[in-house]
Amino acid sequence: MQTRRNFLKMTVLSSLMTLSGLASVSALAADTIKVGILHSLSGTMAISETALKETALMTIDEINKAGGVMGKKLEPVVVDPASNWPLFAEKSRQLLSKDKVDVVFGCWTSVSRKSVLPVFKELNGLLFYPVQYEGEELEKNVFYTGAAPNQQAIPAVEYLMSKDGGSAKRWVLLGTDYVYPRTTNKILRAFLHSKGVKDADIMEEYTPFGHSDYQTIIAKIKKFAGEGKKTAVVSTINGDSNVPFYKELGNAGLKATDVPVVAFSVGEEELRGVDTKPLVGHLAAWNYFQSIKNPENARFIKMYRDWAKKQKLPNADSVVTNDPMEATYIGIHMWKQAVEKAKSTDVDKVIAAMGGQTFKAPSGFVAKMDEKNHHLHKPVFIGEVKADGQFNVVWKTKGPVRAAPWSPYIPGNDKKKDVPDSK
Repeated sequence: MQTRRNFLKMTVLSSLMTLSGLASVSALAADTIKVGILHSLSGTMAISETALKETALMTIDEINKAGGVMGKKLEPVVVDPASNWPLFAEKSRQLLSKDKVDVVFGCWTSVSRKSVLPVFKELNGLLFYPVQYEGEELEKNVFYTGAAPNQQAIPAVEYLMSKDGGSAKRWVLLGTDYVYPRTTNKILRAFLHSKGVKDADIMEEYTPFGHSDYQTIIAKIKKFAGEGKKTAVVSTINGDSNVPFYKELGNAGLKATDVPVVAFSVGEEELRGVDTKPLVGHLAAWNYFQSIKNPENARFIKMYRDWAKKQKLPNADSVVTNDPMEATYIGIHMWKQAVEKAKSTDVDKVIAAMGGQTFKAPSGFVAKMDEKNHHLHKPVFIGEVKADGQFNVVWKTKGPVRAAPWSPYIPGNDKKKDVPDSK
């Protein structure tokens, strides 16, 4: 009998210890908030996306050191979709279903974003997308912290048409062959038509991801530009193809004074691997440049340089900041603010709290999340490439510009709602 009582006591004690252990594990899990980071760390897009992963980790570290979110530490879960668009969908499902993250910061190309959208809608996940894009999209489960076309592409072309920008009359629309360049160029072609430009004065060319031989295309551009009218190139080339494109541009002697190139996917990070001396004067349009002088930007640049050295990143002494890095930084801080306003990481509650969030950005302007359309109000800058790979700002808006996700140059967009469906 005594033996049986001892056995029962031991069984109860063991059960209590197991439950206590489970409770402590559960309490430990509850002490952190899991955050997904979904960026290509290999493949053609690694040249651009690796820095965004580092920016996200740096920002999470900054927030954790300041006390976390609602007193809880953020726990990053990093995955590598390897520039493989179907793999983006798989990895996003893993983050939401298996890793149980409360939010995901990630994607660069629009094809990767389009790949993950069905997963985020099905599982009611939350994605912050930090890169300029073609617009023509408005999703409940996405906040877009990069530029819409009216915050980058349209102002850039207007600048090149102006006297200050060289009064361009002919246009080369050159991009990587996927949804972002093709849709952006569809918008730009319609915009150019509205300004009286004929199709005969528009040349449109596409190359696949990872394309490396630009000799033939540069020769075609030289021929097109030699037909008597001032010509400008609008580049939506993405990823590591930018390195051979700019090298060939330099080899061919196409100077900015002759045929200016304005890029929408090339910033300080992409130019790190290029001899920029032959590219001086060529342009990029963004909502942020490292060369902007203000206290917020000085702090942001120092923080990233210190992070790079601490993490022993490759070429840590020469790291740069760029627009999508700033957009990543803004997005993570705004999400934190929305969680604290909602007092919850629940996706629907956070979405409701995001509208109207503001953040003093490294650009020097206060970025604001629109109350309705899930896009940031952002300033627009056009910069000229300098010999050191930085940009000299030659034009900027007076203040932040409200995003127009549905371009007015696409027929039928005037009937579309400026707010995502709630489903």
